[in-house]
Amino acid sequence: MADFNKVLTVGDVSDGKINCVIEIPKGSTNKIEWDRTRAAFMLDRVEPAIFAKPVNYGFIPQTLDEDGDELDVLVVTDEPLPTGIWLEATIVGVLNFEDDGEMDHKVIAVPADDRHTNNKVKSLADLGERWQQQIEHHFSHYKDLYKPGSTNVQGWGDVNDAKAIINDCIERYKTNSSS
Repeated sequence: MADFNKVLTVGDVSDGKINCVIEIPKGSTNKIEWDRTRAAFMLDRVEPAIFAKPVNYGFIPQTLDEDGDELDVLVVTDEPLPTGIWLEATIVGVLNFEDDGEMDHKVIAVPADDRHTNNKVKSLADLGERWQQQIEHHFSHYKDLYKPGSTNVQGWGDVNDAKAIINDCIERYKTNSSS
């Protein structure tokens, strides 16, 4: 398998387009993570069914968030996307999230070419308040059985907030890659 951080770019952030690699399909209880040292996917753990991912979960290549991992992305689709695929996506916002005292942002995106919705999702508002509540609930509680209180949802940001975070994570990646 190729190293996604070497074969993919971030995308055109200023135009609102990013490349995303899927780690965990929507509905899965498998915590699959990209191991950048080995350039391979790894099953980290299996979660209880009540903590199944409510949305496709992955990362943006050539980024590094404050937690030391690639910047997370939640890709909204009706159907699960399989582990290991990549897609171009449109940025719609960001979930500001703290995990074990470190910022662990979640960029929210939709496929750049979504003919099912006729590309109607442009912002978090288009996803609806109930969707946001479900995501907040998931990330507030998904570690409750083994590390209660270790996560903190800090609210939502719009497309421009997400772009600023992505650009910060690009700079952090470049700084750490050249060291």
